[in-house]
Amino acid sequence: MSKTILITGASSGFGKAIAEKFAAAGWNCIITGRRAERLNELAAQLSRQYSIRVLPLVFDVQDRDAVATAIGQIPADWQQIDILVNNAGLALGRDPFDQASLNDWDTMINTNVKGLMYVTKAVLPYLINRQKGHIINIGSTAAKEVYKEGNAYCASKHAVDALSKAMRIDLLPHHIKVTAIHPGAAETEFSMVRFKGDQEKANLVYEGYKALQAEDIAEILFYAANLPEHVCINDLVVTCLAQANSYYTHK
Repeated sequence: MSKTILITGASSGFGKAIAEKFAAAGWNCIITGRRAERLNELAAQLSRQYSIRVLPLVFDVQDRDAVATAIGQIPADWQQIDILVNNAGLALGRDPFDQASLNDWDTMINTNVKGLMYVTKAVLPYLINRQKGHIINIGSTAAKEVYKEGNAYCASKHAVDALSKAMRIDLLPHHIKVTAIHPGAAETEFSMVRFKGDQEKANLVYEGYKALQAEDIAEILFYAANLPEHVCINDLVVTCLAQANSYYTHK
């Protein structure tokens, strides 16, 4: 029987690469995101290329009602969800605490923290009903160390780390695995979003070394997802060779 994975933030970056990796292995995919055109294009591509079923759901994880409605109304033949990947997230701005934008802070907290909680809460009844499943949360090295001008982004990813630990404890009776994967610098849309479209600033982040690629994270996540049922990778920090942690990168 084919398995099913639900991926948030699937229209680009890690989410898209994860969808492609699992689709190539024959998994059916529920993909979510805010950008309907991109999401529908990906759905058509995966279905055509890999002959799998794809269910695109367009919503913003910040919108609690939209999340509850979209996931609560998943058709019955899609409710056998094996894996939830909480990937939707972003950084906005790189400013000192006293100069940072309150709007940026709200968006990061609402997406990275509340959005993860809303989606997980909505999906859990399907996992609990089966007494099995796997939740994989995408964190960051910013979940482990606070760096200069990282303030609210680091706080949001520390929250992802804490929530992953809390889920792992609370969901033990339901036989649900919880894995947190914390990537370091990765060459995706991340920096373009953080610097609000400033291509020059975004390019500088990855200049002088080979950063992680979205496909690297997809490979690691696929490995973690396909271990024996009694084995769970709880917490995994992943960087490229040039990066030691949030502070030190050799260029």
